[in-house]
Amino acid sequence: MGRLMWLPLFLLSLTVHEFAHAWAASRLGDDTARRLGRLTLNPLSHIDLLGTILLPLLGVPFGWAKPVPVDPTRFRRDVSMARGMAITASAGPLANAIMAILSAVALGLGVRAAPGFMEGDGPVVFFLVSMLQLNVGLALFNLIPIPPLDGSRIVAWLMPNGLREQWHQLERFAPLLILAVFWFGGRLVSGPIYAATNLLIRLAQALV
Repeated sequence: MGRLMWLPLFLLSLTVHEFAHAWAASRLGDDTARRLGRLTLNPLSHIDLLGTILLPLLGVPFGWAKPVPVDPTRFRRDVSMARGMAITASAGPLANAIMAILSAVALGLGVRAAPGFMEGDGPVVFFLVSMLQLNVGLALFNLIPIPPLDGSRIVAWLMPNGLREQWHQLERFAPLLILAVFWFGGRLVSGPIYAATNLLIRLAQALV
């Protein structure tokens, strides 16, 4: 039952993440996502059956939505392809970070307005705490600088032009790299997630 309650929150967070990618690309001049119906907050447009539904229901601690298509050749002339891809990639984690902050603010203001707000495990408290934790995790995980995660696009923009082609070649090993993060880098990922979550909990407490 817990997984069924958590699934809609996961779907909402992934939907906002992918919408942010599509919105950023559109603002930079690439209308590919809009033409394909991906510039929307309708979750049905972003669902990947395996990554968005089946794996979370099976208790696998990660998942994904359908990647938003981006054509960097359609960016405005004043935006380089590497910079445009970095901006577009950054939009997803930034959207999740904003959702986590808003959840913390709502949690703090809720307790301030109603002192009994946090008593028990009501649906509102479950929603806000889960959204805070989930979106912190999505934001920081996607910033890991390995293909195909968003962080790899940011790193590609920052590195010298001559190294970008070799960097993009790593995308062929993307599934293995993701598995390596979970098997060998779990503590490296969980540490920042734990610290950021605690920081937002303190924000909520400060608002009380």
